[in-house]
Amino acid sequence: MKAIALQEYGSADDLRLAELPDPKVGPGEVLVRVKAAGVNPVDWKLAAGGLDGLMEVRFPLVPGWDVAGVVEKVGFDSGEFSVGDEVFGYVRKDWVQQGAYAELVTANVRMLAKKPRSLDFAQAAGVPLAGQTAYRSLKRVGLRAGETVLIHAAAGGVGSFGTQIAVALGARVIGTASERNHDYLRELGAEPVTYGEGLADRLRELGPIDAAVDFVGGDAVEVSREFVSPDRIASIANPEVGAHGYVWVRPDGAELAELASLADEGKLTVHVERTFPLAEAADAWRLSRQGRTRGKIVLTV
Repeated sequence: MKAIALQEYGSADDLRLAELPDPKVGPGEVLVRVKAAGVNPVDWKLAAGGLDGLMEVRFPLVPGWDVAGVVEKVGFDSGEFSVGDEVFGYVRKDWVQQGAYAELVTANVRMLAKKPRSLDFAQAAGVPLAGQTAYRSLKRVGLRAGETVLIHAAAGGVGSFGTQIAVALGARVIGTASERNHDYLRELGAEPVTYGEGLADRLRELGPIDAAVDFVGGDAVEVSREFVSPDRIASIANPEVGAHGYVWVRPDGAELAELASLADEGKLTVHVERTFPLAEAADAWRLSRQGRTRGKIVLTV
């Protein structure tokens, strides 16, 4: 198969399109013919060695944890899916090596769900990590219908999912974003507020806040503490928020199935900022590193 691979830790400049052996399909797994792979900042951070103290990485390394494609082969005891099923998933394994930037990837059935009918493959590939991160963050703070949630970086890859999921739950959403993204947030159902100096004063004008989720880091948690009790703050960027408030997503097909249902009910859309062919993964990483993307970056295979 063709795949994007790294022979050692490196950057976008070190990515190469390579010929690698097709992956073996173990018990409880299926082989997915990749149609699209989502690009996330963790991909290039991991490739640079940023998670070396946390996760085992083996080379040659094929990056990518978000996938959408078609089941090509079913392993033993993998009856949840059949050949030809269109699926999507968050395919993070116990060690990092065989990722989604490839023509083929294996995945345990617990990592996958049926692809939403309303989304194409590129859109579906943008959902798993960002969508589950948003879903789990809102679940962590116990958000309920009728409450008000503050979402930091609400127009970003994760924040746009968080905004839509919160609205679907019946919550009022206040979302921080640059002014150029305010109309976009209004389209998603949020009340936009400009981040930066004076944020706390602007938030006071918007009334009580019940919960807050941080998808950007910086002083987001500190500002949130002025309005929300600590047990109702979650962050994907600040471990100091506490063990119960720091969100690290595990593969969960059941959560993906819930997100798929929201998409098919018209409550969850996916804005794909740009697609790149697999061979141009390096350019996708360079765009991702700029940190100004609205929605998702996706590789097509």
